[in-house]
Amino acid sequence: MAPLLPTQLSLSTVIISILLLFLPLTPATTGEDSSFVKRIDRRLLGLKKEKLSHFRFYWHDILAGSNVTAVTVVQPPSNTSATAFGLINMIDDPLTLGPELGTSEMVGRAQGLYGSASQQDLGLLMVMNFAFIVGKYNGSSITVVGRNAVFSKVREMAVIGGSGLFRFARGFVQARTHKVDLSTGNAVVEYNVYVLHY
Repeated sequence: MAPLLPTQLSLSTVIISILLLFLPLTPATTGEDSSFVKRIDRRLLGLKKEKLSHFRFYWHDILAGSNVTAVTVVQPPSNTSATAFGLINMIDDPLTLGPELGTSEMVGRAQGLYGSASQQDLGLLMVMNFAFIVGKYNGSSITVVGRNAVFSKVREMAVIGGSGLFRFARGFVQARTHKVDLSTGNAVVEYNVYVLHY
């Protein structure tokens, strides 16, 4: 290989110098634009060590009677569907420590909606917040979304977030029917919530 001539060396040096000069002005390929997103220390938000908590309570869905807690907001488009496909109910269901609504301590409310999302079996799409009203969890909530195959013994849905003491929460819930009245639709369901939170 022939040695570089001074003019070739100078030209190479100039080109490399220009590239190095403008390289910091080139947008990052990571997709992180410092004016849009930046990394922060979790302690700035008061987040400490992550922990796993288990909550157990009973969900009371009352469709008929004097204290209705679930109302139909969208009727199914076809009255011939065996699964009421398309039905949507809005809920504000009590959450209690025990299965009896009148005698058990209320710890919160399940607020949200569920809809009949299956044409083959009774499968609900559940979207709800467990809004707590007692103790240190008063004002905090856990957000749950998932499929509820009503006639399965145990149904599992995802914890996708929360508020208050449940910021950045994740986990799952297991639902088991405790009691259901098929003539009214009223139901009591035991919920076990396993949630990772700070």
